Amino acid sequence: MIRIDSIWLATEPIDMRVGMDTALARVVKVFGAARPHHAYLFANKRSTRIKVLVYDGFGIWLATRRLNKGRFVWNNGATVCVGLNHDQLRALVTGLPWENLTHGHTISVL
Repeated sequence: MIRIDSIWLATEPIDMRVGMDTALARVVKVFGAARPHHAYLFANKRSTRIKVLVYDGFGIWLATRRLNKGRFVWNNGATVCVGLNHDQLRALVTGLPWENLTHGHTISVL
């Protein structure tokens, strides 16, 4: 599968109609560059959809996820981007609060 070493969350919303080129341009604008094996996450204004762009070193992968109920817990703070670990990503895409998870904390689905 796709190897992801670092996960970055952009705090500014993105239009979910954008395609791969526009999403890549936003990654370069916000993060400075698209680095191999890094995932970049964006949400819409209502935080009901997320878009994930992954550069695997050879090409670009673009995926979306939508919640039918509720909203993604998003960091709308003063920072432009936030680094996440894999447990925080798992919580975020499930719609759970992820901000207080630190290294060593896990979420299990029962």
